[in-house]
Amino acid sequence: MYPQVLLQNRKPDRIASLDEYRQSGGYKALKDVLKDYSHKDVQQEVMDSNLLGRGGAAFPTGMKLMSVADDASFPRYIICNADEMEPGTFKDRVLIHADPHMLIEGIIIAGYASLAEKGIIFIRPEYENAARILEREIEIARNEGYLGNNILNSDYSLEITVHRSAGRYICGEVTAQMNALMGKRPNPMKPPPYPTEKGLWGQPTVLSNVETFACIPHIIRHGGQWFKDLAKTESGAGTKIFGISGKVNKAGCYELPLGVRLSEIIEAYAGGMPAGSEFKACLPGGASTGFLPRQYYDIEMDYDALRNVGNRLGTGAIMVFDQKTCLVGATVNLIEFFARESCGWCTPCREGLPFILDLLKRIENGDGEPEHIPMLEHMCKSLWNAYCAFAPGAIAPVESLLKHFEDEVQEHINQKKCPFK
Repeated sequence: MYPQVLLQNRKPDRIASLDEYRQSGGYKALKDVLKDYSHKDVQQEVMDSNLLGRGGAAFPTGMKLMSVADDASFPRYIICNADEMEPGTFKDRVLIHADPHMLIEGIIIAGYASLAEKGIIFIRPEYENAARILEREIEIARNEGYLGNNILNSDYSLEITVHRSAGRYICGEVTAQMNALMGKRPNPMKPPPYPTEKGLWGQPTVLSNVETFACIPHIIRHGGQWFKDLAKTESGAGTKIFGISGKVNKAGCYELPLGVRLSEIIEAYAGGMPAGSEFKACLPGGASTGFLPRQYYDIEMDYDALRNVGNRLGTGAIMVFDQKTCLVGATVNLIEFFARESCGWCTPCREGLPFILDLLKRIENGDGEPEHIPMLEHMCKSLWNAYCAFAPGAIAPVESLLKHFEDEVQEHINQKKCPFK
């Protein structure tokens, strides 16, 4: 059994209370920071930990905090992205329901590191229970002196509010999320300037994911080297909450070291696959990552290992498919989602995704033609010219389908039907 850091206070039927969180060391890091650390000390500790953003982009969190200039204007903002609208991804909801004060403390410490005065948790509308939990626990934290003016009798002040999203996947993109918060259409904005220079209402803004913020109190309490040592690989750092679903016996969220092997996650934690099922492929990090075929069943689940085979760890949401699953049909399902959720700002994404969806549906329904495969390849290349990272992520399943399972696509075309039906 690996050490539980982020989910150490997880209960089967309720959230951890403030007292339970404090008994496990909660808010000790905040007290130490406000007493003994400058904001630059916190930045350096997070930088030394090699904490990479857990929302999918894997950007170094310490570097993000350091990119807020000393002479930057005020007020400054700290935003927690709890939008989590990628299919198959549910770790942040589990984390909020397990231990909300861990997230709150992480936001406060990161806010101090960037000298932010205002904090916002941006949460998807379907997470209403999580939003209510956070609002209640934020008020409890405020009453205990952890939020508001002069936190714990220090010179630092921060307020946190919960903002419910209007409910679009594109709002999970950093700059689109800021536009949504400002009441604008949630179109992404291409830097420069970067959000830490000119973000929410033109002010310096740091935005990170729920799981990322939850790591920070533990890094402060135990040190950056301790955090690195939690991983099983040299390049990794920390634990990761892997959400696993699909053809497994025990779908759920499991906190494991970065670098744990995919086969171990499936067999030792997710209860293996159902009787009669054999591993065919998985999406290793959510709907915007590529299919990982059988030959990588023992791969280390780490950023570098997956990058080396042309894939991404993403959010760590593993969706498992067996030999009875039609991957063309699965890809149709995914592209339907992405085509619907595009903001429509740029032509490659707005026009390209519906075109790809139409070709895939034709193939799945028995109307595919041999020329549809090169047409799909051409369209995938074109979508890399889109304005933001939405389209390249959306076509990752299509690209990997054509790379690893072209014979399955060809079989649909040759038989003029889906061979799995």
